[in-house]
Amino acid sequence: MKPGITGWAQINGRNAISWEEKFNLDILYVDNRSFWLDLKIIFLTIFKVLRQEGISQSDHTTMEKFHGTKSI
Repeated sequence: MKPGITGWAQINGRNAISWEEKFNLDILYVDNRSFWLDLKIIFLTIFKVLRQEGISQSDHTTMEKFHGTKSI
């Protein structure tokens, strides 16, 4: 999928969640994508921006750096 301006992971935690959680939310979006889900994401993005939710992790100013995935 092409990246967008916002997404399911961005409105469900953004920088306050781990990379693994972001990947899982992105997969959930891809598996359930629809016009109505996109519309919901747009409205929730506006709401989250106005409330300034999920901007930072509790122990970081911004998102922790991505260091790859765990080896299996």
